[in-house]
Amino acid sequence: MNTLPYFATPQLQLLHRGKVRDSYRIDDHTRLIIVTDRLSAFDSVLDTAVPHKGAVLNGLANFWFEKTAYIIPNHVKALVDANAMLVKEAQPIKVEMVVRNYLTGSMLRGYQQGQRTFSGVTVPDGLTKHQRFPAPIVTPTTKEESDREITPANLVREGWVSQELYDKMAEKALELFKVGSDLLASQGIILVDTKYEFGLLNGELMLIDEIHTPDSSRFWSAADYAQNPEGAEQMDKEYIRQWLIANKKDGAYPRALTPEVTQEAVNRYLDIYQRIVGQPLATADDKEDVTERLTRNLVKAGLLK
Repeated sequence: MNTLPYFATPQLQLLHRGKVRDSYRIDDHTRLIIVTDRLSAFDSVLDTAVPHKGAVLNGLANFWFEKTAYIIPNHVKALVDANAMLVKEAQPIKVEMVVRNYLTGSMLRGYQQGQRTFSGVTVPDGLTKHQRFPAPIVTPTTKEESDREITPANLVREGWVSQELYDKMAEKALELFKVGSDLLASQGIILVDTKYEFGLLNGELMLIDEIHTPDSSRFWSAADYAQNPEGAEQMDKEYIRQWLIANKKDGAYPRALTPEVTQEAVNRYLDIYQRIVGQPLATADDKEDVTERLTRNLVKAGLLK
């Protein structure tokens, strides 16, 4: 399949190769982020790249950055390709602001084992699987080799952020979540939970990384949830996680996806893009090799020779 598992060029300095994104130095104030088609699950990058995944993530992030720029500035300078974005060089804040509106995921697993306080937020007894909270809650984690739950007070005490900065991040995270929830609700989608990352540029707080994508958020179909709340199926890469779990052998997950599972993943990524943005992914029917197209657009933008 036509995919972008990696992109390499000797013309640019590679700053960081993450699970999905590669960052390159452009100058002291700008970096190039290339969103590949790599797919990570259970803290591991699979051998199978998923066609169009990078373009979906990049396009959705850009869509949301534009929709929320009135709430908080973001790091986007320009979209130079379906898979590439020029961004401002901000100093990342090593805290993930996780906003949750339903009891699910890791929080549900902790709740079922008796935990009632999460990152300093205490929830009552008697909640059921996938139950909605009275209002969204913020449960921050640190961005370390292994992320950990942490209370706002401990974030300040350990020197991750000041109290004033944390309060502003929490305020903006909740504002962003409301905008995302309202827009998605109009498309029949529930924004279950998500994460936001922030940075500082000349002392100003700004939104970085990605926002409201299938890799950073959990989505449910509103109709599916209304019919069977506890059985609501995620509209993101949870489908792939469940396939990996079902095909685990000798304690190890498969390293590669079958063609059928890969195609279903493609269909799901393209579907969520179209439902959110309101139109199909522009490059979904491209016949041109992704790497060749990306290279051509980087040359056109004056970033490569």
